[in-house]
Amino acid sequence: MSKEPANKSTRVGFVSLGCPKNLVDSEVMLGTLASRGYEITRDKETADVIVVNTCGFIDSAKSESIDTILEMARLKETGQCRKLVVAGCLAERYRGEIRREIPEIDVVFGPDELGRVLEAARLDPSETAPDVRIDSLYTSREVPTIPRLRTTPPHMAYLKISEGCDHTCAFCAIPGFRGRFRSRPLGDLVDEAGRLAAGGARELVIVSQDTLAYGGDIGLGRGGLERLLDGLLEIEGLDWIRLLYCYPNLLSDALVDRIAGEPRLCSYFDVPYQHASPRVLERMRRGGGGAAFERQIEGIRRRVPDAGLRTSFIVGFPGETDADFDDLERFVERARFDNLGVFLYSDEEGTAAFDLEPKVPHEVAEARRERVMNLQAGIVGEKLDARVGRTMPVLLDGVSRESDWLLEGRLETQAPEIDGRVVINDAGEEPPAAGRFYMVEAESRLDYDLVGRIVRPL
Repeated sequence: MSKEPANKSTRVGFVSLGCPKNLVDSEVMLGTLASRGYEITRDKETADVIVVNTCGFIDSAKSESIDTILEMARLKETGQCRKLVVAGCLAERYRGEIRREIPEIDVVFGPDELGRVLEAARLDPSETAPDVRIDSLYTSREVPTIPRLRTTPPHMAYLKISEGCDHTCAFCAIPGFRGRFRSRPLGDLVDEAGRLAAGGARELVIVSQDTLAYGGDIGLGRGGLERLLDGLLEIEGLDWIRLLYCYPNLLSDALVDRIAGEPRLCSYFDVPYQHASPRVLERMRRGGGGAAFERQIEGIRRRVPDAGLRTSFIVGFPGETDADFDDLERFVERARFDNLGVFLYSDEEGTAAFDLEPKVPHEVAEARRERVMNLQAGIVGEKLDARVGRTMPVLLDGVSRESDWLLEGRLETQAPEIDGRVVINDAGEEPPAAGRFYMVEAESRLDYDLVGRIVRPL
């Protein structure tokens, strides 16, 4: 990058929306700004420049992004803000429309142009134009060390291993604005993971749009992820390595066995099945069905008896009948997932499902979502009840989000932000420290969380 100094009086406020993959992009932009001397502030009222990194996946995410942009736009009138920058998925997808509809926006750029944040934050046009070669995480052959300002707790970090997706799921618009699947070089990822561990990360969460496809596009073949894991497991200090976003058709017995045999690989399987009806899955362009998925789950639990399984479903997909939904309910009841999410189908322009008929009425889809979540709540309750009285290792995240009088942490089967947690109401005599592991006795449970006391540190 250019060595010209930045205007150190410029204060930048940042809002990051959406998934962990988007959060990594935000951390790269924050790191790029900080490396040039910009001051990062949490106080949007006093920010000279505000950057909103948007999500554009489904209707609810788009609405949140637009609402946030409008909220930040008002600060151009009431606050100190002189420039409003919109980045990310929504920006890429609707770049022309949002500039026309929200004239307060000064700069728009997409997820493959991360380096443009330097140009966007420049308030004095007479300054030397910045070198913006760090357009994404995938130009690291030119820039070996990607600047990154982490926003997660020091003991936990995300590692984004690829960008884009080659799947053609009928409901998904992501390939249209994130592009084809591109893996980051293996050596770059191991180097970055080493820096994260040296900075205190004990849990590394691997994220991608299609994690199990890693490396196939850069000559590593079908064993690309295994080779990456080999490199990560050589890094000292990493106690948990967690995989997210694992497509069911690529989840091999070999990988399950690898996870079963390596204590540092979390016994956690995040497999987005999306539905159980073969007819709906065929219309979704995914294939499979409840019976095949049950066999896969049975194989995972046979090899990894204490595995935590998470999935996601879409209800209300065009043409979903009562019989199709019955298939889904039966599957949820039999599979007994530890965690799941249910999304309402969202009509997205440019997807194959956009023109599919018949559409499922919104109120029908809402009712189906509620039924699945109620069913899952009962299953989770039974699973948590079975843990009460047990003593289990917990990674302490810190003070509870609800009360300064409580602490919270997570089991190996609980991913940060998306799953349940362990609320700790008795820390014992020794003051506990975030980022350390403790043996915790579960004494009771809430809807999705355990409540317990620290027995001893690990």
